[in-house]
Amino acid sequence: MIVDVHAHTPTHRDAVPEDERRVFTSWRTDRPVVVTNTWADFDRAMAAADIAIVFNIAVADPAATTGIPHDPARTNDATAEFVANDPARRIGFMSVDPTSPGCLDEAERCRDLGLAGVKLGPNYQNFDPLGEPALEFYAYCERNALPILFHQGASPIREAPLRYTYPLVTDEVALRFPELRIVMAHMGHPWGKETVATIRKHPHVYADVSSIYLRPWVCYESLLAAVEWGCAHKLLLGSDFPIANTGEAIAGLRRVNDILAGTALPRVPSELIEQIIHADALSALGLTAGRTR
Repeated sequence: MIVDVHAHTPTHRDAVPEDERRVFTSWRTDRPVVVTNTWADFDRAMAAADIAIVFNIAVADPAATTGIPHDPARTNDATAEFVANDPARRIGFMSVDPTSPGCLDEAERCRDLGLAGVKLGPNYQNFDPLGEPALEFYAYCERNALPILFHQGASPIREAPLRYTYPLVTDEVALRFPELRIVMAHMGHPWGKETVATIRKHPHVYADVSSIYLRPWVCYESLLAAVEWGCAHKLLLGSDFPIANTGEAIAGLRRVNDILAGTALPRVPSELIEQIIHADALSALGLTAGRTR
């Protein structure tokens, strides 16, 4: 089974009106990314995945803050509706602002909607990931077995503080909440080695490989570090749709050693690449496809 743990909820159910079409030029260096998309676009892009985890990010102005627009008033409802359309192949994560007084009420509502985990981007949402409100929310997630997928590492959004996404911050979270299941997105790029050091020591902390295959050296260095430190089994497949798709992610991982031609540098074992592609992400995160609460 192939599980893509990192995809953004489509922005439109049906065809995108031309005046609502948005293109973002900073996510990739090889081409612009069309960030407005439909349910059908998602299905085509994710065809190589058996199951995908999907989410929005709860911010006041998604287009300006994350580059991926959605109606902020329907951050979680849009995800729940999309998942309900094909629950056998989609698992939805909620997103809340931990500093909002009503965040726990919203989390309870989202659990009733069938959303089974949480997506947080402290840099985009502008909250201190080690602040008291965030810690209280993590405790709630730990009590209720809600895995959290954190944005980690770089972002082209100028206003998004990098200090909130440095991988060693997640080490502090995991020390406080040892039973909380965590996914560190993008292997914390460009801090792949710091991410490896973190996932190696915490049994319930994982990393996804979304977007790292777009930068060949970062991909190679990060995966080799996981191999050398014996924690490649803690890596999960992710595409970062709409920035890329599942098939592109798989192909990019399989090309990781292409840059080594003519060198004596060590190779990332091909069997470990296949292990990432076929990782049992659902068991790792305590999830079940098609389950409603």
